[in-house]
Amino acid sequence: FLYFIVKSMSILELNGGACVAMAGEGCFVIASDNRLGEQFKTISMEVPKLNVVNDKVVMGLTGLRTDQQTFANLLEYEIKMYKLREQRDISGKALTALVAHTLYQARFGPWFVEPVIGSIDDEGKVYLCAMDLLGAPCEPEDYVCAGTCAEALHGMCESLWRPGLGPEELFEVVAQALLSSCDRDCLSGYGATVMIVTREKVTTRLVKGRKD
Repeated sequence: FLYFIVKSMSILELNGGACVAMAGEGCFVIASDNRLGEQFKTISMEVPKLNVVNDKVVMGLTGLRTDQQTFANLLEYEIKMYKLREQRDISGKALTALVAHTLYQARFGPWFVEPVIGSIDDEGKVYLCAMDLLGAPCEPEDYVCAGTCAEALHGMCESLWRPGLGPEELFEVVAQALLSSCDRDCLSGYGATVMIVTREKVTTRLVKGRKD
């Protein structure tokens, strides 16, 4: 008799995807791949996972694509209501509290998403946070990542990141880390969308990657 050990797939891995955010000196960079798939079948090569919340806050969502879209729409409503009540844009830490609350509220029928949040305040201080599908936050000072190639991303980011990187240096580090990690994962890749965020502006760049 032949016995085969089959690894069960997590629902978070169905559509693939990866996201990473990294802190620099007075800036941060957040990036995601552009692939949308159904396991090994590629559906689109133009589906970034980044959502611009305001001039200083950007959120990435990996996981099940339908939940990404529905959860992003729900958060858009909550963020607009916050702005109406408070008469100011939501900060990164306030968004983290909102996202964590929303995820934990649905813990018995969870949203299959893993958010990555990056923000910068008026003084240039960067705040990064990543969460699991229940809203448990991880708030390091260097980088956060999520997605199907998160293990490879951790290795690349730990190797390439160093304190005090400027916007252009940080862009190179994040782009190389993401592309190298996606090359080792068949469920993500096909180029990347990278956002460079400083106190003054948000710059979006498209990075070409392997399409095989």
